Amino acid sequence: MTPIRVLAVASEVYPIVKTGGLADVVGALPAALQQHGVTTRTLVPGYPAVLNALASAETLLQWPEFYGGPIRVLGGTHDGLDLYALDAPHLYARPGNPYVGPDGRDWPDNGIRFAALSRMAAEIGRGAIASFVPNIVHAHDWQAGLAPAYLHYGGQPRPATVMTVHNLAYQGQFSPDMLATFGLPGEAYSLHGVEYYGTISLLKAGLQFADRITTVSPTYAQEIQSDEGGMGLGGLLRERSDVLSGILNGIDIAVWNPATDPDIAARFSAEQMAERAANKAALQRRFGLDPAPDAMLLGVISRLSWQKGLDLLLDNIPTLLGEGIQLALLGSGDHDLQDRYAALARDNPGRIAVVIGYDEALAHLIQAGSDALAVPSRFEPCGLTQLCALRYGAVPLVANVGGLADTVQGFDEAAVTGSAATGIKFAPVTSEALAHGLRTANLLFNDKVTWRRLQLAGMATDVSWHNRAGRYAALYRELAAARR
Repeated sequence: MTPIRVLAVASEVYPIVKTGGLADVVGALPAALQQHGVTTRTLVPGYPAVLNALASAETLLQWPEFYGGPIRVLGGTHDGLDLYALDAPHLYARPGNPYVGPDGRDWPDNGIRFAALSRMAAEIGRGAIASFVPNIVHAHDWQAGLAPAYLHYGGQPRPATVMTVHNLAYQGQFSPDMLATFGLPGEAYSLHGVEYYGTISLLKAGLQFADRITTVSPTYAQEIQSDEGGMGLGGLLRERSDVLSGILNGIDIAVWNPATDPDIAARFSAEQMAERAANKAALQRRFGLDPAPDAMLLGVISRLSWQKGLDLLLDNIPTLLGEGIQLALLGSGDHDLQDRYAALARDNPGRIAVVIGYDEALAHLIQAGSDALAVPSRFEPCGLTQLCALRYGAVPLVANVGGLADTVQGFDEAAVTGSAATGIKFAPVTSEALAHGLRTANLLFNDKVTWRRLQLAGMATDVSWHNRAGRYAALYRELAAARR
């Protein structure tokens, strides 16, 4: 097996900095790749939390001027991850959210902040750190999208590049006046370059210049080639369909393991499902819900947004209450949705409970204690919460889109395909279809034999990274061989 060296570049990584599923993927994939002969170094911005995590790191590079100030590249290990941190205080020494200031607005220099990250990835790709010269630079989402562009315009020799789209909706658009500041030549601002409807799109840069494009599920790879799903980039993705593929995300099954999870009330497994009931009781207590073991408890762990379909769930509160279903929701996002959910919880004590924000330990308890987990997204590149739900015996109730379609075997379709159902799907993505899904879920929940069969089939599903990482490893080897 040919050894492969990959430089991954991303704006966040679990367990240090996380705002969404991107961090989970970037944090979990390297260990799985190691089993396939791939060595990974992950380049991330030197946020305060990253520098704290790498307190004993080694200085690998030190330059007096880089996009407006002095920088160092630090190398170290945290929680089994081999990390490079771009320590640039003028860009990253800011508390809180990595993208947004205290006023809730994007940092005005985000373009420069992530151009610098991408440029450093290109420099390392060309051998700036002699001890690790990668075969592949793997860029994740718009924040790393300029890395393939910098390598393209830098000439040969260069490593091969992979661009992974975790969510096409976030495109990293900036003024065309930034072209020179980004360090790109004038020719880059064109239809077949970084120009995007009169702006510079960092995501488009990656999609245009990467040797291979991946996204995080086969169905989403098809959806983003349509005019609707492509969000302005469908034409480009259709043009590059020969280098585009969908590789499902996995989850870290050591972190998400109900048999060993320290964050749940009672550990359990497919062989010890009776223990699971204690988690439902603990979740009801934690959320102030009525202690009702026979009521279906619906969990939601989500960003509160239009994309995630949380307005559709709001429309269905009368259905939910009429069916006697309890709701435990953890999430934050759109302020109007936050306010409306908080008001519903106040008006329906014991039936609906909401925690605004995100708490990793509480997310584990919701997975372990919910009977079902709702993911009613209008589009969903892959989704991770439904994978965790399968692992924990919380039956997924999902929209039939993107990675949800690829990872959940619906109760209705199982009868046709002959495979074991693992959840309930609804389509189209409307309030009416979700209402039907809720009623179906509650009906099945009250058939204890069928429900247990759904739970056990879900828990038997392989949601690990191993096979998915194997597909990335094969892709890397194909690209590396073409470079030789």
